[in-house]
Amino acid sequence: MIVPRVSDDSIPLVVHIIHELGTGGLENGLINIINRTPRDRVRHVIICLTHATEFSQRIESDDVKVFELNKREGQDFGLYYRLLKLLWTLKPDVVHTRNLSALEMQAIAFLVPGAKRVHGEHGRDIYDLDGSNRKYNALRKVMRFFVHRYIAVSQDLEQWLLDTVAVSPKKVVQIYNGVDHARFSSSSSVAEVCGLPEEFGGDDLIIIGTVGRAAAVKNQISLLEAFELIMKSEPLLAERLRLIIVGDGPEFKSLEAKVADAQLQDSVWLAGNRNDIPELLKNFDIFVLPSLGEGISNTILEAMSCRLPIIATNVGGNPELVNETNGILVPVDDSERLANAIVTLVKDDQQRERLAAESLARVTSEFCWNRTVDRYLSIYEELSARR
Repeated sequence: MIVPRVSDDSIPLVVHIIHELGTGGLENGLINIINRTPRDRVRHVIICLTHATEFSQRIESDDVKVFELNKREGQDFGLYYRLLKLLWTLKPDVVHTRNLSALEMQAIAFLVPGAKRVHGEHGRDIYDLDGSNRKYNALRKVMRFFVHRYIAVSQDLEQWLLDTVAVSPKKVVQIYNGVDHARFSSSSSVAEVCGLPEEFGGDDLIIIGTVGRAAAVKNQISLLEAFELIMKSEPLLAERLRLIIVGDGPEFKSLEAKVADAQLQDSVWLAGNRNDIPELLKNFDIFVLPSLGEGISNTILEAMSCRLPIIATNVGGNPELVNETNGILVPVDDSERLANAIVTLVKDDQQRERLAAESLARVTSEFCWNRTVDRYLSIYEELSARR
């Protein structure tokens, strides 16, 4: 039974402003922080500029309120008034916005008496992969004057804030995401069945898999192209290989069309959204992340916790998680190099085992949600104390 968090004005109230509460790494991280917050340290409220999906059901406490402002497409000037009115009612100690889509709301939070302001950078979208978009950076530089503290989830994003956005170093803190080791541990030697298609059963199969929203920035189409190359160039391997792509989103139809066009229906499973990610990961032999851009990938951390070797594109925070000891980095959007990396691991059982063991050792020692949450709460408490 969940005990409601203590309603006590002496406990700092943090209002989190995000674009949407749906499936994604940013949202997953936010809910992990909320669920792991000791009830006597910080109170939480979430404001969605658009709406919340059923993903909000992962919030374990029934006293964490989620507000939806239902932003209209395009410019919605009424949104600013609705947000300001709500913030005036809530009287937060700290307002925490995340990513570019919520950044301009820092100016609205400036109008809330006494509220301290935090902005988190979790990664960039397909329109600004390298963070060089002049229009976006002009907005970021203006907003520097409203933000008391920046939190970057990777060293790559931290350096970009310092060098490109020209944020003062004393304002920037870098905090890695954690991983739920108990949930994703591969301690069981028997993988869960979790509804795998019949064609994906068999001890002699090697399953390659990825997990992520079916969006252009995640570039799962590149993985399908690499898999198609392998199936054509390595006929002796083709019968043993299977590919699982987990996740839904705007590019899902394109992925379906690619699978059909390449006639890979018997060896590729587009699993869509799933609630049994840990069980699915335990069926993988190799985890692949073909993204065009990343902050710090929660799915890489989860795959590492499931004792998997990693193949990832050399972008964003990926090199901070993957190196020659636990995986292979490949160039962005290069299906041929990605195919070669997959074949290398498929053909070398000992290398897969060595990389997998190092993945688990590293994620266990360096990435812990309790440590991450404590660092976030310390920032909230420090800023609210100054109030």
